[in-house]
Order: sequence, then structure tokens, then C-alpha cells
Amino acid sequence: MDFRKYSIPYEVNPYYAKPVAYFSMEFAIDQSLKTYSGGLGFLAGSHMRSAYSLKQNLVGISILWKYGYYDQQRNQDRSLKVSWVEKNYNFLEDTGIKFQIRVDEHPVWVKAYYLNPETFNTAPIFFLTTDLPENDYLAQSISHRLYDGNPAAKIAQYILLGKGGAKLLDEIGLERDIYHLNEAHGLPAAFYLLRKFKDVSEVNKRLVFTTHTPEEAGNEKHDFNLCYKMSYFSGLTPEEVEAVTGLSKDEAFNHSLAALRLSHVANGVSKLHGVVSNRMWGKYSGICEIKSITNSQDYLYWADKELYKNMADGDDQKFDERKKQIKAEAFKIVADQTGRLFDPNVLTMVWARRFAGYKRADLMLNDIERFNRLLTNSKYPIQLIWAGKPYPLDQPAIDIFNKLVYEAKKHGNMAVLTGYELNLSKQVKAASDVWLNTPRVPREASGTSGMTAAMNGGVNFSTDDGWIPEFSKNRENSFVIPRADFENLSVEQQDLQDLNHLYELLENEILPMYYERPDEWRKIVQNGMVEVRNHFNSDRMADEYYQLIYNQPVNAMN
Repeated sequence: MDFRKYSIPYEVNPYYAKPVAYFSMEFAIDQSLKTYSGGLGFLAGSHMRSAYSLKQNLVGISILWKYGYYDQQRNQDRSLKVSWVEKNYNFLEDTGIKFQIRVDEHPVWVKAYYLNPETFNTAPIFFLTTDLPENDYLAQSISHRLYDGNPAAKIAQYILLGKGGAKLLDEIGLERDIYHLNEAHGLPAAFYLLRKFKDVSEVNKRLVFTTHTPEEAGNEKHDFNLCYKMSYFSGLTPEEVEAVTGLSKDEAFNHSLAALRLSHVANGVSKLHGVVSNRMWGKYSGICEIKSITNSQDYLYWADKELYKNMADGDDQKFDERKKQIKAEAFKIVADQTGRLFDPNVLTMVWARRFAGYKRADLMLNDIERFNRLLTNSKYPIQLIWAGKPYPLDQPAIDIFNKLVYEAKKHGNMAVLTGYELNLSKQVKAASDVWLNTPRVPREASGTSGMTAAMNGGVNFSTDDGWIPEFSKNRENSFVIPRADFENLSVEQQDLQDLNHLYELLENEILPMYYERPDEWRKIVQNGMVEVRNHFNSDRMADEYYQLIYNQPVNAMN
């Protein structure tokens, strides 16, 4: 293939003809391609799969991380060990495209690799790397570790994604009407375009922005002068940057606020997040409209099709047998990692996602006596599984992970797994009868793990946050922890209230129903499966991006 004259290698559906470039720091496409850390990547991966299924005129832009996010391993005492292992991929095609961008006032060579749509049934994706002999080690390291903790390295990564991705599109002659930033990491593309067109309105009509962060403090800010020195602004003067972003060079540069001012439309990733985002950013002048498009996951990739077939056939016996079968298969991983032999006949509850403080992985352990009673209840036995990757520099999150590891040593029916990537994610969702989700409301922008758990016969048991208010019919397709008054209660009071409601629902409703009223339980499982397939399949999401974001004329947004 001649990448200097690149075109989308399939017949585009005219309904999705507008040319789009989708910039994301991470894509979870396949277990073999370690270019993701967690939910943002899982979401982007499903988006790319649905873009392919719908034959959309969309191309992904990302970075080829030499060491990925990190490899999650164990120390001798089974606590978390962070390991960095070089990754190699023979299925990515060397495009032969190399070019230079300026980073930290120096020229840096960039090379592009290509993921063919037919490899994993995704939209085409280009991956950029600076790990080249033409660069010095510091420049090479830009594409080494996803979400490098060093501020200068992180800014350099944003420059590579945004400026490098925008320049790549010019290098291969692929005109795009829309530059979609999946989070603000790719914002340097806007300044590249501003230098190219010399007209902020030309940038504005091309740029759209998806925010995933429901707290202003969680949106990244960096020293303005450091960004300027790092060549983040593509040679624009500080005064020019101030003029187009409204951000002072004497304050920290807020990437998300700049994206909201340079884009013609943005979106949150659930209806609740859209409300929260408008309230959070509405105090600032000059921001674009913020809509909401609820995140979703790809049914074709995630769902257990045999479970759905048995449900459609109305064969309850085969449905129950299939659920136990996929649980038993998943329990082989539990046995391999922990030496614990779990029973597919026992209700299994799973908490598995990115480890972050607000997600409260250890909430149940805040009442250790009640926790111990739960795990030793012979009338209603339970098995518990945790999995997830803390950020490698987030010591409080690592401490929570290790706290769970040490507690699991006391219980034969509790397991903490390592290596939470696509394959393990699919396995633990198959293992789950109950999918536990405990974010502190309203800090979860969307959360999609419960969608794919439901596609594998897991019942969502969650606080009322993110996508859950749009999905849940309490006690009909899920169980919802009543929403605490987060505006008036302290964090400690909210945690205590959520903890008590969690145990009350689990002890008094979920466990008795599972063991004593299996037909009622099965109905809740199947209701969840139907609702998720109908409303939270990523084909719906990918279609909505075209209809609500990409295809809308700019003047309709402002």
C-alpha cells in the first residue's frame, strides 16, 4: 500500500461519509496489542469496532507504546509489582512514513505504523512512535510509557498525539473534516491547525471534544510556560495563545477548558455526566455546547452469544448450565493465580476496573466484622473476586490493592487477580453473577464495565452514577444503592451510608433471591441482558456521534 496516497480501504456507508480523525491516547483493540490502561481504551476500542461494522469514514490516531501501560505482576508476598516489558507486534504495518515535529524546541523524528481494519475488525488506526535511532534517548522515550508521570514527558506525549497525528494526516494526504479529541490529550492538533489555516474559525469548525472527567480538579493542568517551552503551541506566541483560548500565560494551562473553547461542540459520556459537565464548566465564558452521548460497548466482541441464544430459545435449563459453564472456565484463572478452587454453583460477586480512590474498591472492608460474617455465611455462600490496575505512581491506590491481597490470604472464597486487560476482563465478567460498582456519586462519568458484565449474565449492583441511571430498573434488571446526598454529606458520611445500603441489599435481597428464588433471579439477569443489548451497544453510540456531533453544522452549535 502506498501510504502517501492513503484512503479508507473499504466502501464507506454514505450515511457516515463525513471524514473524521479520532485522537485517543489509548485503544483496547485486542489482548495482543498493549496500547491501553483501562476504561478510556476499552471505550475507544469498542468505538473503532463499531465504526468498522457501520463502515464509517473514520480513522484512529494513537501512540505505539513501547512498554504499554505496565505489566501487573506480584512480589514474593503477592503484593503489586510494576514491571515494564518491551512490546513487539508483527501485525502492525510499517507505513514507511517518517517526519519531524518540534518538541522542547528540538526536531523529533516520528514514524507511523498501521493497523489494517481486517486484522481485528476495526476502523483503520495509525500508531505513532518516536522510538527511533534518529532520536536521542529522551526523544525516544516519549512513546515508551502510557501516561508517563513526569510533567514534561506527559506534555511531549500530548504533542506527539495531537501535533504528530495532525501532521501525519497531511503526510498521507488524508483530508479530515472533523478532528475528534477523545479527552484533551490531543489538543496540540488544534494549534497545528491554527498555524496551518491561520484562522481560528477554521479550527473551530473541525474540532470536537469528548470529556470523560466529571471533576474540574481531575482535568489536567500544566504550567503555561512549560507548555510553551515544550512547543505545545506549534510556534504561536503566548499572546496569540491567550487570544484564542482566553487562558492567561500567568496561570496553569487547563487543557480541557482550552478544548471547550476551541471546539464547536463537546460531549459528556452519560446523561448525568452531561449535566455535571455543563454545571462544572458553565461558569466559564466562551465554551462550546456540551451534549451527552452515553458510552457503550461492542456486543459482537463482548457478549456470550450462547447465553443470548439460550435466552431467546426460552430454555432456562440450558441458560443456567451455560452460565455455570462460563463461570467454571473463568475459575480456572482464579485457581491458576491464587490456588483457590471456586464453585460455579456459588454466587460470585466481582469488582474489577481501574483502581482509583473514588471507585472505592475496598468499601466493603470498611466494616470488617460484617465482611467476615458475609464470607463465612454457610446458608448463603459467596465468592468474591477483585481485579484492576492502579496507576503505577498512585501509591494510595496501590495500597488499596495490597490491602485486598492481604485480606484475601485469610479467606478461601476471596481472590485478587493481576493482569486486568481485555482477556481477563472478559473472563471475570463471565465469572460474575453480581457485578459490583461502588463509585462515589457523582464522580463516575460513565463506567462501561457493567455493560459488558450484563452481556455475560452478570447483574449490576451499583451506586446510582454514570450510565446506571439510564439503564437501571431497580430490582428488575439490576440492584441500585440509593443515592446519598453528596451535596450535603461529608465523604465519610456518604461512604458510611453507601456501605450500609450495600450490605442491606446484598444480605437481605440479592443472596436470598439467588439461592431461594432462582426463576426470579434469572429474570433479572435476562432483563439486564436485553436492556444492554438494545440500548448500550456501541453501534448506537458510534451512530450518535455522527448524528449529534460530526454531522451538525457549526453555526447550529454556537
